[in-house]
Amino acid sequence: MGLPAVARMSAPRATAGGNLGTRPMSFSDFEVDEVAREAGDAARSSRRAHEIAVELEVPLYHVDALGIVWHGRYYEYLEHARIRLLRARRLDASDLLELGFGMLLVESRCRHVAPLRYGDRIRVSAWLRDTKHRLHVEYEIMNLTQGQRAARAHTILVTTDPGGRLLLRTPEAILERLAQDESPQP
Repeated sequence: MGLPAVARMSAPRATAGGNLGTRPMSFSDFEVDEVAREAGDAARSSRRAHEIAVELEVPLYHVDALGIVWHGRYYEYLEHARIRLLRARRLDASDLLELGFGMLLVESRCRHVAPLRYGDRIRVSAWLRDTKHRLHVEYEIMNLTQGQRAARAHTILVTTDPGGRLLLRTPEAILERLAQDESPQP
């Protein structure tokens, strides 16, 4: 498990007069944070189960008046990758209905690192991090045009029975499909 990356601004310290002052940040604080971030990235990359990627080009209508992609569009990019990931495991919406289950998205988070612009080529990678009680899908959006990460994200999906009631564990039928070798994509 990697060390948590923490932003350190300053730490309180006592001064000669007894007042609390602050300790200025040093370059070593940034080095420790960078090492922690790299360790966390390495730990995350080792858990990329069933990773799949889609490449897209940012269309003009996704760009706002400032010339960058509006933040809500990133979720559309994530959905393209998530659908491809689930289809590869034969868990698309029609497959779930056939099995007698549904899925609900209950959590989503996107951490924007660098802006995307019109015409940028992007690669959206998606992989499963946890499947026991819910499907925890992790994402990375890479800007291939600029050669840098644009965002990291995750979504959490829960399974429901045919009546729409939440299931506390991922059903065995879904886990079996997740455990199978990749199926050909339609």
